Amino acid sequence: MQQQPADPVDAIVEQWARVRPDLDTRAMEVFGRIFRLSRTMGDRMEKAYKPYGISRGEFDVLATLRRSGEPYTLSPRQLSATLMLTTGGMTGRLDKLERAGLLRRSPDPHDRRGLQVTLTEEGLRLIDDAVGAGLAEESAALSALNAEQAGQLADLLRELLSTTAE
Repeated sequence: MQQQPADPVDAIVEQWARVRPDLDTRAMEVFGRIFRLSRTMGDRMEKAYKPYGISRGEFDVLATLRRSGEPYTLSPRQLSATLMLTTGGMTGRLDKLERAGLLRRSPDPHDRRGLQVTLTEEGLRLIDDAVGAGLAEESAALSALNAEQAGQLADLLRELLSTTAE
């Protein structure tokens, strides 16, 4: 791989090297870029989902229901666990998506105290379109790498994540 031009993380690392030459800043080089990439891509994804009238968080709820397969139904607790959200945070998202007609809540026939959350037909159509728009945005960003580099990056990130996950 050819030498890349300096970026803001390089400038930060150089500043630390001047004032604290004793520090090993390799972790800063990696995680500084991961954090910046995450923020940049988060903003790009918000823009990709905006034409559909949903935020990234709302996309996550709809996508989780879609990925669950037919009948596209999960409990609020299952959604909260999958998305690592509090039940209060989940309730706000579900309220908004239900008002928009993208999902419905109904009593759980197997648990009198429970609820089920189900994608509506409109929600199904919207999430199928929105996921395509989001993937197009991610693919455009990833096009800076060739297929082998993208695969290596995915493998390295998977390995790093598996060793740092809680």
